Amino acid sequence: MATFGSLSDRLTAALANLRGKGVLTASDVDGTVREIRRALLDADVNLDVVKAFTAKVRERALGADLSKALNPAQQVVQIVNEELVGILGGQQRRLEFAKQPPTVIMLAGLQGAGKTTLAGKLAKWLENDGHTPLLVAADLQRPNAVQQLQVVGEQAGATVFAPEPGNGVGDPVRVAKDAVRFARDKQHDVVIIDTAGRLGVDAELMKQAANIRKATDPDEVLFVIDAMIGQDAVATAKAFQDGVDFTGVVLTKLDGDARGGAALSVASITGRPIVFASTGEKLEDFEPFHPDRMASRILDLGDILTLIEQAQQTFDEQEALELAEKIATSTFTLDDFLKQMQQLRNRGGLMKMIGMLPGARQMREQLDQFDEREIVRTEAIIQSMTPAERQNPKLLNGSRRLRIARGSGMTVTDVNALVQRFDQAAKMMKTVARGGVPQIPGMGPVPGMGSGRGKPQQKKKQGSKSGNPAKRAAENAALAEGRPTKPQSAGGAGFGLGGGGAAGAGQPSADDLEKLQKLLGR
Repeated sequence: MATFGSLSDRLTAALANLRGKGVLTASDVDGTVREIRRALLDADVNLDVVKAFTAKVRERALGADLSKALNPAQQVVQIVNEELVGILGGQQRRLEFAKQPPTVIMLAGLQGAGKTTLAGKLAKWLENDGHTPLLVAADLQRPNAVQQLQVVGEQAGATVFAPEPGNGVGDPVRVAKDAVRFARDKQHDVVIIDTAGRLGVDAELMKQAANIRKATDPDEVLFVIDAMIGQDAVATAKAFQDGVDFTGVVLTKLDGDARGGAALSVASITGRPIVFASTGEKLEDFEPFHPDRMASRILDLGDILTLIEQAQQTFDEQEALELAEKIATSTFTLDDFLKQMQQLRNRGGLMKMIGMLPGARQMREQLDQFDEREIVRTEAIIQSMTPAERQNPKLLNGSRRLRIARGSGMTVTDVNALVQRFDQAAKMMKTVARGGVPQIPGMGPVPGMGSGRGKPQQKKKQGSKSGNPAKRAAENAALAEGRPTKPQSAGGAGFGLGGGGAAGAGQPSADDLEKLQKLLGR
């Protein structure tokens, strides 16, 4: 589920061994660095990259410039995080657009790396940013490559330039040149050229790619590489750099069972930055690559900025304000619940979004077991209800629930479970609206945040703080019974003695007078 899942587990486990250490010794550092080295090598990270990375971590961890405000575990985590950011490229690299449109972007890579699908993802991303991209079918060797690009282009809503049928027919260099001219005439400001790939690096592939680059003079040449190919990524990247050269790297299939060594090796070995990352099969599963955010994900520190950006794209601001008003006024209904479920389903990345929370590794097992089809079942049940039932779930008696179950193809148990989940969600939202932190059922408290279980302890602050035992007991008893604790005008209980009980009609008892005399005597 998570990017670099196994590597993340190994690194976080290695760093966890430092918790509780008051002083960081050389043996502690050496042991941790040794585990980090093993984790990186098992993830297929290039050996030279591993050696340089672990040497820097060890040198800094044993250095004298460590922060006194952090404990040893925090210091090493910070060092590892900063060095990971370094080997991932340091700072984010953005696309460079031509001063005079169109901007030409050429995609290169091996067959099976996902270039054609990536072309559609890039086109959709550019369209959302206000551009008018043109997809160019210059892969005329692979069977049905042209047809695949046309399908992807239609899904992305982008124009496809495909004058040749492909399947071995046509000149890709001429197609690429004509596409740039076509884009200029039709006012497309970005041209994305999908080139041919091979099952391995060969001279013919390099020559064809080099000719396309020479003919079109692209502003960007993006090397598309499968993040799961491990050590082969380095050899392939070097071959393309020598034969064609490229300005940036795009990582695909980061959602797989990622050993992920390619991502941690290519930027360091080639000196070319990672520009984009593809994290799924859908066209929306595409994002700019941020080295600092990716390093945080690997170390299970979360990626809150990306989570916020995706949430902003997913949820309408006006709808969010209306939802907040309903939560605050306790008018949240099953219709609202259904809308939220539909938005999550349309985003298609519920588990991925939750996985960006800090400490999500601890919830990975529960997240992996989550079935997003449950949202579809929820939708069927709610849509089988009448408008009145959605507005007021308290109307759902036994006969109504049976009718709803039959109408949705579910069971009464399923309907009961949905109503229960709705009640839990409403309570959680009310907790959030009041500034509290809800506890997610079945997942335990959110790591790094209060679970909300400690809130009942805060009620102790409402009790009496009096140093007089009798007064403290009387005021606490009054609070428990809902009576005022302030002294009454004729109660004779200015010192809180007697408690104002009915038996004494507000007059102090003999014991109270004795205690009062002792206090005055002091």
